[in-house]
Amino acid sequence: MPLSANLRHLEDGALQLQGELAVAELELDLRDDLIQAEEPLRYDLEVELMPDGLLVHGGLHLPLKCLCVRCLKPFAYPLTLDAWTVLLPLAGDEQVSVSGDCVDLTPFLREDILLEFPQHPLCEAECRGLPVKPVGKTKKPGDAGLIEGKASAWTALDKLKLNN
Repeated sequence: MPLSANLRHLEDGALQLQGELAVAELELDLRDDLIQAEEPLRYDLEVELMPDGLLVHGGLHLPLKCLCVRCLKPFAYPLTLDAWTVLLPLAGDEQVSVSGDCVDLTPFLREDILLEFPQHPLCEAECRGLPVKPVGKTKKPGDAGLIEGKASAWTALDKLKLNN
């Protein structure tokens, strides 16, 4: 069931909305294997009827499971919007749709949540990525220009002496 606000209930004053919204209801349509939302969205919102629309403000919290883009280690990312605010117009060209006496708030939650998703999730800012292991034979100090015992094409170029 989507998160909605009843306009008739708002005529008496502000409405407090607290609870959880299942991830399926948010319809996030995640196509990124690095970010997964499996736990419900927790919300604590206040909805007020204004002369020109609805003012919705409060906090949103959605725990995400991410994979680090550098080391592929899984980590938790707490997506939190503490001071989330949206003004939904009830008249004019950009007015929100009203079904019965209710305004669906879910699309507006979804939009701002998606905008807060990490672009490149990192387990920590200093993550160095996957460990690099040497491939093939390692060079010895006297083997400059040699690749696996063979002279490289750069060896001849290193011997050139160009005068300007």
